Amino acid sequence: MNHEEVARRSAQTVWDGDLASRALGMRLGDVSPGLATVQMRVRDDMVNGHGICHGGLIATLADSAFAIACNTYDDVTVAAGFDVTFVAPAKPGDELTATAAERVRQGRSGLYDVTVRTADGSVIAEFRGRSRALGRRILP
Repeated sequence: MNHEEVARRSAQTVWDGDLASRALGMRLGDVSPGLATVQMRVRDDMVNGHGICHGGLIATLADSAFAIACNTYDDVTVAAGFDVTFVAPAKPGDELTATAAERVRQGRSGLYDVTVRTADGSVIAEFRGRSRALGRRILP
């Protein structure tokens, strides 16, 4: 199996078990080794008291893309931490795309950047995640 196939199969296995992301209406997009996109439409029940998308849900979208990207090597990998910076608000009806890209993967540790954008390309948030591989395989 080549690297692209390992990435797709590993990502799909992780995604199939991610009930939380799917319950929020997230959809898995493109996947390749160390890269992933995840989309989510902002629903009316996702807004805070200011009428904009709750920051925790934007962070969750970015975290979901991060999780997929760092699990594209058939090695169970979890978050060790993340930071998120909110740049602009998202509104109900906005279609958001989180694009995660590996920056460094060395030993069992990784560093990933995720940008969340609206359909017109406006940046909503920047996220940096730190990962830790657990030394267990994803695929049977």
